[in-house]
Amino acid sequence: MGYMKYTQFVYLLFAGFFIYDGITKVNDPNNNPWLSFIIAGMAIFMFFFRRRFLKKMSDHNKKQ
Repeated sequence: MGYMKYTQFVYLLFAGFFIYDGITKVNDPNNNPWLSFIIAGMAIFMFFFRRRFLKKMSDHNKKQ
């Protein structure tokens, strides 16, 4: 389970990429940036969800 401490940060990398993608699409009138921003929001949500889940599992393992 040691790798799970680091995999949560992959979601932040995805969020950063999709925020960048959304910003570049805002400047182009032919593209729609909202999907990129929605995916970035979901990635940020998943980062905090995985972080909380890992903390719960860690606390659960300490009690046993």
